[in-house]
Amino acid sequence: MQRREQFDKLSRLRQSLRELLADLEKSLRVAFGRAPMIKGNVYELARKCGKPTCACARGERHRSMVLTWSHEGKSKLFSIPSERLSELQEKSEEYLRFRRARARVTEIGKKILGVMDRIEKLRREEP
Repeated sequence: MQRREQFDKLSRLRQSLRELLADLEKSLRVAFGRAPMIKGNVYELARKCGKPTCACARGERHRSMVLTWSHEGKSKLFSIPSERLSELQEKSEEYLRFRRARARVTEIGKKILGVMDRIEKLRREEP
């Protein structure tokens, strides 16, 4: 490979590395946050109670807000009192933001290693 071509490839790889590092820094910001978080997802649950004379037997389901999460391989469910709904929604959303950022950090880390491997290959000489 010609020296100029090698220099150009190294330059592009270094630029890619800088961009990945900027993306990594942006993704890590959530880790420096201080907002409390709670594992799980908040959603509305519609269910039947099973009583034959209840309105839910005619299709009008009982609705309640719940927090669900996985613990030791099992799904857990917590019925949310109305006075805690907004608090638990915020904490759950913060947890989901954190988990998305964590996944992105993993993805960026793999890309960084790939770029570094290519840089090493271009820079390495035989003894």
